[in-house]
Amino acid sequence: MKIISLAQHDPAIHQALNNELDRIEYTLDLIASENYTSLHVMQATGSVMTNKYAEGYPARRYYGGCEFVDTAEILAQERLLKLFDLDPELYHANVQPHSGAQANMAAYFAILQPGNTILGMDLAAGGHLTHGYKINYSGIFYKPFNYTVDQKTECLDYGKIRELAQEHKPNLIIAGASAYSRIIDFKAFRTIADEVNAKLLVDMAHIAGLIAAKQHPAPFEYADIVTSTTHKTLRGPRGGIVICKKEYANAIDKAVMPGIQGGPLMHHIAAKAVAFKEALDSSFTTYQKQVIENAQVMAHAFNKRGYRVVSGGTDNHLMIIDLRSKGLTGKVAETILMQAGITLNKNCIPFDPEKPMVTSGIRIGTPAVTTRGFKQQEIEQVVTLIDRALTDYKNQTELEAIRAAVKDLCIKFPVYPALL
Repeated sequence: MKIISLAQHDPAIHQALNNELDRIEYTLDLIASENYTSLHVMQATGSVMTNKYAEGYPARRYYGGCEFVDTAEILAQERLLKLFDLDPELYHANVQPHSGAQANMAAYFAILQPGNTILGMDLAAGGHLTHGYKINYSGIFYKPFNYTVDQKTECLDYGKIRELAQEHKPNLIIAGASAYSRIIDFKAFRTIADEVNAKLLVDMAHIAGLIAAKQHPAPFEYADIVTSTTHKTLRGPRGGIVICKKEYANAIDKAVMPGIQGGPLMHHIAAKAVAFKEALDSSFTTYQKQVIENAQVMAHAFNKRGYRVVSGGTDNHLMIIDLRSKGLTGKVAETILMQAGITLNKNCIPFDPEKPMVTSGIRIGTPAVTTRGFKQQEIEQVVTLIDRALTDYKNQTELEAIRAAVKDLCIKFPVYPALL
């Protein structure tokens, strides 16, 4: 059979792929929830395992011919538990969820009934849609209440969380965030959960890589169930995972399949296994330390230039910048920076007076640029370029000059040189 290239077979998609590669290579990605996988992870994602229907679990499939995808899934489970130093006799890993949102849904389905009460972090304070937002499944199927941060410190107020838990008596408390820059005290959450006889779910999607590298306290001792994505600080393919104590293993597995999913994406599971193997290497710890150091350098650099960093700084991979002193909204800043070749996202600040689609702030993360190889010197350059763009944003010539400077910086630190 003659092999026809994708360029010949589907030139429109081929062009879209090339355009995306150019975007990756020649613009800066500061979106806190994004990263760049290795070529090996992408190779597994685009592998022959995309063809296999494998409903069920290893050795318990509804289809024949699953012996090799079973190998991939078992390796992913084993490596995931090893990555977090978890005893397989005490903990269980499910690597099938297609996303972090579905991992959370599986956790809810496993231990809650519709109409049960949940207590999670308010979206405007840094929580996630799936932690009880009113138009998300978590706010439709369940009765949600939200905790927020202290108005002065902009950090979690565990005393107030305790008061809310005692008032509402939730069946489940959710710890974890998508836009919170400080260390989360999982032990405090466990204590509160025990006081009101609630289960504790930790969504570690953003900080999973930091936890794996022991740069953030681990939740496993305290949580009943832990969920995560695999594509943020873990630097793997897009997808989700659930880790639970063994007593919840059957409930979690049934909740994932047949509860919320049919056939798993076996090519993604193979890619997750590759990513977990990569994260077990000592270089991954060095990388995560650099991610945090870069974030702290960046927060300090913004402070020096007169920007207010929410909570005063960061302990992890991200920060929220309050733009009100600059007379800008997050929506406007996001658009300006895209013109300058810098990608990030508008984001609410705590107690934000603006609407969620406008916002008073932006969220910035360092995982992707750290994967490129950026260190302190490059981070300082990035902040300078952002400040130039936001200061002189009406000057199109200046924005074009910044975009050219961004491209020059990116060329020095290519993401996928083998593909260029």
